[in-house]
Amino acid sequence: MIQRAAVAALVALALAPALPAAAAGPRFHDAAGIRVASVRSLDSRLIALTVETSALATPANVRILLPATYASHRKRHYPVLYLFHGTSGGAADWTTMGGAEQTTAGKNLIVVMPDIAIGDGGGGWCTDWYNAGAHGQPEWETFHIGQLVPWVDSNLRTIPDRTGRAIAGLSQGGFCSMSYAARHPDLFETALSFSGAPDTAYDAQAQVLATPIINATEVFLDHVPADSIFGSRLSEEINWAAHDPTTLANNLRDTNLFMYTGNGAAGPYDPPIPNLGAALIEAGVHQLTTLFHDRLQALGIRSTFDDYGGGTHSWPYWARDLRESIGPVMADFANPLPAPSQVTYTAAEPSYTIFGWHVAMHRAAEEFSTLEGASASGFTLKGSGSATIVTPPLFRHRHRYTLTIGPHTLSERADRRGRLTMLVPLGPTDTVQEYPLDGPPLGTTVYTTHVTIGAA
Repeated sequence: MIQRAAVAALVALALAPALPAAAAGPRFHDAAGIRVASVRSLDSRLIALTVETSALATPANVRILLPATYASHRKRHYPVLYLFHGTSGGAADWTTMGGAEQTTAGKNLIVVMPDIAIGDGGGGWCTDWYNAGAHGQPEWETFHIGQLVPWVDSNLRTIPDRTGRAIAGLSQGGFCSMSYAARHPDLFETALSFSGAPDTAYDAQAQVLATPIINATEVFLDHVPADSIFGSRLSEEINWAAHDPTTLANNLRDTNLFMYTGNGAAGPYDPPIPNLGAALIEAGVHQLTTLFHDRLQALGIRSTFDDYGGGTHSWPYWARDLRESIGPVMADFANPLPAPSQVTYTAAEPSYTIFGWHVAMHRAAEEFSTLEGASASGFTLKGSGSATIVTPPLFRHRHRYTLTIGPHTLSERADRRGRLTMLVPLGPTDTVQEYPLDGPPLGTTVYTTHVTIGAA
């Protein structure tokens, strides 16, 4: 089967029409669960692709802007900006309406602009859908994070780590950029939101604003039942919170953050009679962005917050946001942040890997857990039940180390890769899901266990 597939791929490659020399670009291949269905070179820098994946029921569009030097500097590797459109938009929007090609001209930067909605309708809110507990397609986070990022790194000469990746988006795409950055801080060094919705769960005001918008997107634009995306607030608030940038804000402590928002009043790019809908939407996202910013400040997390006053929810402002932010983004790429000396991360998933630390929780109910201050000298774990922890390769292989886990001390040998594996008890497992009725975490007890690691 593998040999036949390889032969078929070689035949398809041989029969593919060659691009003219002036428009010749990289040859894209299948990887990471993505199959390349079509490739069109639109100009010397811009490529339009259609891809297929089991994560989505229909093909998705991806547009890629290459730097002008890509073909002539064959040994150079480039950083990547992942750039998301908004509700009822498509992969082409940033180049047809947002000036992305002009703004990035002369920059040593790859820009990847994928669909976040099927057929340019509504949107998926950048999550694997709940679908009344059945899950399954569409799985937007699987597509964007699990497949597209490694596919891009496989096909293009990228800098394939967080120091070479930034993520940005407008409106719904602004939620996407901040949600992905908060859930995967080891993938993206810089995150930007242009008139985004980065608070959908943490604050009561945000819930009042975000819930009807997302439900309306589901029913009237995606043509699916309400609560298909995240589930009902009454029973699945934990899922809303697990994707909410404001709830997960502490995960962003080592990320360069930029937020741009108007207040909905008429601004310099609005017609004499502004669009009322665009004004109201911008007033709403202004509130959501402000709530997110307030949370960052309360946590002592630095960010750039451009609350520019007059401006509605429309393309001239987002194009300006990109023009004004591209310089700082390139500066961040030129002077990347160091890897955090200590890792702190909160998630509701039962298992996760972050900056090389692998955590597998053993518990009966869905709830948040936190790995705090993790380094070669130890860490703190918060949650209930217990967890199996595998460290990054921080230690000398085959050497023994002393682990003090709460009141207990034991000896553990590092594996051949220099990792330590340990079982960390927390306390009796909670039996009630955190946020069971869209309220405080009733029935959720958080236990804390401290672990120290030293030479044996």
